Amino acid sequence: MTTAEPTIEHLPIVDSHLHLWDVARLRYPWLAQVPGLARSYGLVEFDAAVQGLKVERAVFVQCDCDPSQARDEVGWVAGLASRDPRIAAIVAFAPLEKGDGVAAELAELANLQAVRGVRRLLQDEADAFCLQPAFVAGVRQLAEHDLSFDLCVRHHQLDQAIDLVDRCPHVRFVLNHAAKPDIKGRLLEPWKSRIAAFAERPDTWCKLSGLVTEADHSTWQPAELQPYIEHLVTCFGVDRVMFGSDWPVVTLATGYHRWVEVLRAALSALPAKDIRKIFRDNALTCYRMIA
Repeated sequence: MTTAEPTIEHLPIVDSHLHLWDVARLRYPWLAQVPGLARSYGLVEFDAAVQGLKVERAVFVQCDCDPSQARDEVGWVAGLASRDPRIAAIVAFAPLEKGDGVAAELAELANLQAVRGVRRLLQDEADAFCLQPAFVAGVRQLAEHDLSFDLCVRHHQLDQAIDLVDRCPHVRFVLNHAAKPDIKGRLLEPWKSRIAAFAERPDTWCKLSGLVTEADHSTWQPAELQPYIEHLVTCFGVDRVMFGSDWPVVTLATGYHRWVEVLRAALSALPAKDIRKIFRDNALTCYRMIA
């Protein structure tokens, strides 16, 4: 970002992808593999990270705690939301691979005021995992409760993700982290063509999040991200992409402020009304938050 780029302190932000966790309260087995994140990140740390920015609201996205504690995670975050209105929506965990057996859990989640969607991480599962009949049946049930599905896959899993979307025509799919393209390896294809195909499906959305952590954490430069960001906006349009911080995971590569600066600069050719859509309005629409 050059010194001529507009400042970001007055940019209204709704963060579509925020994580918070408390290692004293819940178990997160994956943190053992990421020592840089193996501590608690709560509202105090979040306040420090966003100081000086106009973060109006945020969508909490489940943090892959021990599945047996997933309902406890929702309860904990709902408690945070009762004290801090910025936490305006929750994307909760649900074991969708249970198929029809997940119905009661989805009904319970849907009855909670802040829950707007479900995420079951797929990025480390076998490519065919999401196409198992039981998993597809579980995803289809989301439509009955007006719950979206946050789709977290890696770029090589996009073909299977597209197949899943086609099998669940009444479900809103929100692609997390742009399907984690290989930015470190400077690979654009076949990610570009698969993203274009994904975006052709109705009611598919994409978060502009998680890109810096797919680049080299210590040497990345904004120019490396530009072709990926431009392609996402071209494919999804300005009405179906939205800012996400992926905080605190983003801190492995950069800070909250820096990611906002880089994305704002990458979108600088767009008019102000479209910048507002991407940083604020689209998340409100996608996750059914009151404007």
